[in-house]
Amino acid sequence: MDKKKVWAIIGSIFILVLLFFLVKNIRDVNTIIRHAGVFGPLLAIGLFGVFALTPIPGEPLTLVCFIMFGPIVGAAVIAVGNTVGAIIEYYFGVHMRKITSTENTVKKLPFGLNKLPVDSPYFLIFARIIPGYGGKVVSVVAGIHHVPIRRYIWTAAVANFSGSFLVAFGGYQILRFFKFW
Repeated sequence: MDKKKVWAIIGSIFILVLLFFLVKNIRDVNTIIRHAGVFGPLLAIGLFGVFALTPIPGEPLTLVCFIMFGPIVGAAVIAVGNTVGAIIEYYFGVHMRKITSTENTVKKLPFGLNKLPVDSPYFLIFARIIPGYGGKVVSVVAGIHHVPIRRYIWTAAVANFSGSFLVAFGGYQILRFFKFW
């Protein structure tokens, strides 16, 4: 076995152990982020990157960030974290091209998105916000189809930042409404 495969196996085992620890101890992770001070947002962004290649959704971490950092900083941390995760998923898709086909997945997209080419900015932005498909599928499909990285990053950032700020301020307004009820 060559060195690359050995290191890939070691890295995979390390990430699986880390993920197992994170999922089992999410309350401790919350405490660590809270007590990390200035490095808390950076730690949260890194965790979004770790969750990117797993089937574990980032929504619990999203809620933790909103609660801990507030609507503005929380939305920024979530948007940057999701964009970092999207880039990681993209590179995963680049390496998956040889072993998978995404034609059936793309054909099932609603709202006419299935008629757009995968490298279309409209596809890359709007398919990301469809429930059930989400950013993970779009990121991997974009990587498999070798969408130019610059186009991919700016479209992922547009979708992530607009979505994060909409959720942050919408959630904040809902909380304010019930607080003053």
